[in-house]
Amino acid sequence: MDSSAPSVLRRPRFRLQYVGMLRTMVSDLRTLHAYLMRQILASLLMTVAVFTFVLLLGNLLKEILPLLVNRQVAFGTVAQAVGLLIPFVWVFALPMGMLTATLLIFGRFSADQELTAVRASGISLLSLTSPILLLSLALCALSAWVNMEIGPRCRVAYTSILNNLKLEFSNVLLPEDRFIKDFPGYLFYVGRNRKQNLEDVMVYKLEGETNVAYIARAPRGRVEFDAPNHRIMLYLFDGKTVTSDGATGTGDATIQLDFNPSPKREWKPRIDDMTFAELWDQYHELERLSNLATPQHPLTPEQRRARKQELDMERRDQARVQFQIHRQVAFSFACFGFTLVGIPLGIRVHRRETNIGIAMALLLVAIYYSFVLVGQSLDTRPEWAPYLIVWLPNFVFQAVGAVLLWRANRGV
Repeated sequence: MDSSAPSVLRRPRFRLQYVGMLRTMVSDLRTLHAYLMRQILASLLMTVAVFTFVLLLGNLLKEILPLLVNRQVAFGTVAQAVGLLIPFVWVFALPMGMLTATLLIFGRFSADQELTAVRASGISLLSLTSPILLLSLALCALSAWVNMEIGPRCRVAYTSILNNLKLEFSNVLLPEDRFIKDFPGYLFYVGRNRKQNLEDVMVYKLEGETNVAYIARAPRGRVEFDAPNHRIMLYLFDGKTVTSDGATGTGDATIQLDFNPSPKREWKPRIDDMTFAELWDQYHELERLSNLATPQHPLTPEQRRARKQELDMERRDQARVQFQIHRQVAFSFACFGFTLVGIPLGIRVHRRETNIGIAMALLLVAIYYSFVLVGQSLDTRPEWAPYLIVWLPNFVFQAVGAVLLWRANRGV
């Protein structure tokens, strides 16, 4: 025992009691840490799942669900597209889930007077929340991996699936007011095509190159796609048929057409969908192009204007790439800033209601991403330094959160 310690602690009996008290406090602190981590992790999993579903729902309703309802794609393709979207929406769902989890858990912790009991036992708020802060840093590393590598690659693969599907079905659409020769053995004419509902349909069944086996004409029709079997079903209603030998017939008819899907293409990712390494290479390539020496020979006024426009376009592209690089990195620190703000706010709100925590989380998320939207609207204006705007919410949230947490730790 240190000689500067109180004399009562130098006695063996009191020293043993002191060590026992320390062990009890450490044990209690570990129990509290384990309890809080279980609560935070359970709430985090739930909130991330909810936000993932909500963010997926918009893409499903707009792009994927109509294809499935119209039976244009197989269910396996839809499941693959949804699976590729999940890492992309995690870019937003992880920070939102961590913020909501801290607001809910610490609001309930404070409302149930558990925080008062912890403070009465001599444990500070900073000691209590240190594992939560470490968890938020681990989520920052996970967010960086998703933001800069996994999310962009999955987004490109998802976009490639949709583009290939659109390219595939663009070859089997029946455009109106023109003759269609895309299907061997048939010649079609469609007066009007309104979302696969046809009007004034004429079908010529060909034998060889020029011989006509029969002609069918119907005032109404409908076309349906059977993508898994690479077939088109053309339904004619109240039609009339005339064969080459003069025989006629009336009634409904069904014509089955086979088509070969277009070969899959590799689509070049947009700047918004590039990985961090691709953005870095693109930025240096644009920088190299912008630093090319000016031609030595004199330029005409038209050539100077064209050269200036070209340089302006290169600078704008370079600013967009630079903005995306900083956006990916800045997004990776959102979990830490949200955690610093969420802990003291949850304690101050002092409410157990889930709807209050979710409402506060949505408000804070709206404030955070409003900075990002402002920067994105200025990504082609390098003079405004839009790449610095995306860092402002991190600085603001972390500074405000640190001050609030320090005040909460002192009981202010």
